[in-house]
Order: sequence, then C-alpha cells, then structure tokens
Amino acid sequence: MSDLSMLINGLKVTAEKNATFERRNPLDGTVATRAPAASAADAKMAADAAAEAFRTWSETGPSERRGLLLKAAEKLEAKLPQFVEAVAAETGATGMWAGFNVMLAAGMIREAASLTTQISGEVIPSDVPGSLAMGVRQPAGVVLGIAPWNAPIILGVRAIATPLACGNTVILKGSENCPRTHQLIVESFIEAGFPAGVVNYITNAPHEAGMVVEAMVSHPAVRRVNFTGSTRVGRLIAQTCAKYLKPAVLELGGKAPLVILDDADLDDAVNAAAFGCFANSGQICMSTERIIVDEKVADDFVRKFAAKARSLPVGDPRKPEPVVLGSVIGMSTVEHCNALLDDALSKGAKLLCGGKADSTLMPATVLDHVTPQMRIYHEESFGPVKPIVRVRGVEEAIACANDNEYGLSAAVFGRDLARAFNVARRIDSGICHVNAPTVHDEAQMPFGGVKGSGMGRFGGRAGVAEFTELRWITMQTQPRHYPF
Repeated sequence: MSDLSMLINGLKVTAEKNATFERRNPLDGTVATRAPAASAADAKMAADAAAEAFRTWSETGPSERRGLLLKAAEKLEAKLPQFVEAVAAETGATGMWAGFNVMLAAGMIREAASLTTQISGEVIPSDVPGSLAMGVRQPAGVVLGIAPWNAPIILGVRAIATPLACGNTVILKGSENCPRTHQLIVESFIEAGFPAGVVNYITNAPHEAGMVVEAMVSHPAVRRVNFTGSTRVGRLIAQTCAKYLKPAVLELGGKAPLVILDDADLDDAVNAAAFGCFANSGQICMSTERIIVDEKVADDFVRKFAAKARSLPVGDPRKPEPVVLGSVIGMSTVEHCNALLDDALSKGAKLLCGGKADSTLMPATVLDHVTPQMRIYHEESFGPVKPIVRVRGVEEAIACANDNEYGLSAAVFGRDLARAFNVARRIDSGICHVNAPTVHDEAQMPFGGVKGSGMGRFGGRAGVAEFTELRWITMQTQPRHYPF
C-alpha cells in the first residue's frame, strides 16, 4: 500500500487537515493507495504556485524546455517497474497494458519536446500602408489537466506535455482511481529538473471532485482546461468552464464502430476487431463498441471472431502468467455489462462466447444479431462485452455507424481502398482508420472527437493551437494617415 503526497511548488505536501482517501484494488478490495483529499484551499495553492512559476517559465527558451522534456521521457521510462505495479494494484490492468502506456507516453513527451521550436506565427498582409501585421502564438497561462484511470500514463502525460512545451505551467489533477500511477508521472517531470511550480499535482476524494475542479477553474491564472473522461462528466466540466469563460479541450466517451464491408480481408478484420474490442478489457475511449458487418460475409466473420475471442486468456494481472484481459475497474462495470447482456439476450441477441460475470475478471463476450431495440446497440459498455450488428450493403453500414450520439474513433475494412476510404469520409467521427483497428494513437496526430465525444484536439500542432493564445500584433513602420 502506498501513502502519497501532493506535489505543489516542488514540495511534497499533505491536504488541509491531513485529509485522505483510499483507493482499493478492484480484485480483492485491499487498500492500494492512500492519497491526500485536497480542499478548495489546496487547489488554490496549486494554482497560485503555477501562476508564480509562469512568470519565468513562459520566458524560458525552447531549447531549455526541449532538454527538460527529453529528460522527463527518460525518467518516465525508468519507472516502468513502478508503473506496472501501480497500474495492477490500482486499476487491475495487465503489465502488458502498463508497458504499452509507458512506451507511448514517453513518445508523447519526446514529440512535445520537438514542438518547442514549432510554435510559430505568421506575417499577414495588411491594407494599412507600412503596417507589419503578425499572428503571434504565446503561452496561455496555467493549464489544468484532468486525466482518467483507463489509459492512465498515456492520458496523464497527454494532459501536461504539450502545454509545458508551449511555455505554460500545469496542474495535473490525478484520477481518484489511480493516484499513485499519476503521481509517478509528475515525479518523472520533477526529477528531470523542471523548476518548482511548473508541474504541480493534486488529488481529491471522489465526492469532492466538483468542488476541487471549480476552485481551480475559477482561479484567474488558469487559462485552459483539458479533460479526458466520460461524456456525463465532460458536460459538467464544460458548464464550469463556460461559467468562468475558460476554453476547454474535451475528449469524452465513444461507441466506436468497426465496419466490415463485403470485400474485407476477414482474417485481418478479426485480428483488428479482437485488439480493438478487448485491449485493456474494452476500457479504452477508442475501444471497438460495435462491429458492423455486411450480411454477405457475416457468418464467416462471426465464426472466426468468436473463436479468436474464446482464446483470449483472463486472469489476475499481479500473477506471473500472461493474460490479455485483467480486471475491470470495479463491480459497477460488471453490473453494467451484465445488465446490457441480459437486455440483449431477452430481445433476441445470440451469445457467441463469454457471458455474465460475477467478479471483475470478465471474459471476452460477444453478442450476435444485435438490433437498435437493444441497449448495447446505443450505450457505451466500456467493458469486454461486444455487439455484432448485421447490415445489408454500404449505405446501411454507414447509417448504422452514424446512428449514435458519439463520434470519437471508427474503422472500415475493405479491399477496395477507394470505396473503403469514401465510407470512412462519411462516418461522423474525429478519427477513422481504413484497414486498421479503432484503437490507435500517435503523439503527432490530431486526436479528438465530434458530437458527444467532445471538442478540441490533442496532439502535434493541433495541440499547440489549443494551448497557446493567438495574438494579432502590428508594428507601424511609417507615418499613418488618419481621417481627423
């Protein structure tokens, strides 16, 4: 069990009145972490520290920022064993998932380092004689990053790396479900030599999240908020940001469709679907949540996919035997998925493999002949229970893919690349992959969704645009004529 501190202005601190909360392991209920339960005053202290540090960090040159970020990537990678242990204890995820998180997160930090010399503006032609008009990008101020538990290292790093590269200071609000995992990220940045107050970390009890977030959003120095999590909570964050006129980047829930056209390579589609459906037990924002398959090839695909799903091992990630599906985050996920399963079966769906679970070790579960009358057709399962919807032709496939409030990731499989690409263009999603899984991320890509999946984009130069202020600055180089 780990006892944690918050990290504010370069110091380890406890919460006001030494308040704490506990995170328990989802498999056996043992205490994994005891962390500080921040108050509004603690939140304000973190914002004050970041605001003070912004004075000098915003003026720090790009080479120095790049060097510190590159060191942070090395420090993060060196903590791999600690991340593996913390992720298993706090979220029940596998060592394979933790290792993938560390690898991709380190790449994100290095990509952010490369951006420090790409924060550029432009000279814009002016109608005023002698006016040199420029669009200049400058650091915005303090950035509040709110990261979730499901891809904790990737999303924790994403919340802070590009803002730091742009010259902002940051506060990471750790997830109540993985405070130790998120603290390891901030420790990596501090050990790399970032000045005091540039990177800050606070934790809060679950029932006090709204209060702590509002205390920071309302702080005058906080100029950007980025949040990754559920659509329900994202709406609350957006409302709070609107109240204080603070821009927000929101990456929210998803119901990613994987469309299999009648000319698809079925073996390729099966492998991609299995990865997209069951990586981290389906607890990824991009997880394949609907497999939409043309009826001409549905029987062959279903037979192959069910066999693949049945072969995936499930087990305790803390034990040495390798597993694909570890524990889900808690019994609430089990109860939700069981309810979706019961509803679908009562309305005519066919269970191909898996079934109802009585613990957080949930098997890969696949339902065939799912229809719009079933809850799982519309609702995000965020677990390893996956529906197959059979359709007739391309138009019906596109209509089915778009028949949802979400729009984060999607995928299309077909040998006719022009046709598959045109299908991809017509799917309402921020991300779509042709002949590749719905679960995919690269640090330099514009990552984000549409509709109920959020707004704004993380990644590469798109991230620079989100975390800087674009200012119009002119310099008059010759006398100007005025009408009076």
